[in-house]
Amino acid sequence: MSLAEALQMRADIKTRISQLHSRLNDNAKVQEGETPAEDPLRLIELLNAECSAYEELIRRINLTNAATVFEGETLTALLARRDTLSLELSIFRDFLQQASQRIDRYSKTEIKILPTVDVTAMQKTVDAKSKELRQLDAAIQKLNWNTMLI
Repeated sequence: MSLAEALQMRADIKTRISQLHSRLNDNAKVQEGETPAEDPLRLIELLNAECSAYEELIRRINLTNAATVFEGETLTALLARRDTLSLELSIFRDFLQQASQRIDRYSKTEIKILPTVDVTAMQKTVDAKSKELRQLDAAIQKLNWNTMLI
């Protein structure tokens, strides 16, 4: 199984765990004399099985990420870089949006509000980081499909 398939499987298992969580909550209490729509003990058995499968799959994914090397870096390091770039870009974009908002003055006596950075230069930095993120993400996706799960 490829790493990409394992990641899809992980998402599927996580969805099933979430559904079991909801089903357990739906069957946590019943009116006196009634029976639950589903047996909570059976749901707990299913939940335990899904959680075990989830844990094993995550373990294998993490081992694969740590063992897979691309251009001198592990996939784990590439994922950390991608997450960091994404976080940086989110903050920079918000900052640029604030810095580039125009504040209209109705007379020359009103206080003039100016950006604290060169918005154009900062936008070029954001564009470069965005390109780096896209390229990194494409490389990670390619690795995911070409790497077999440990």
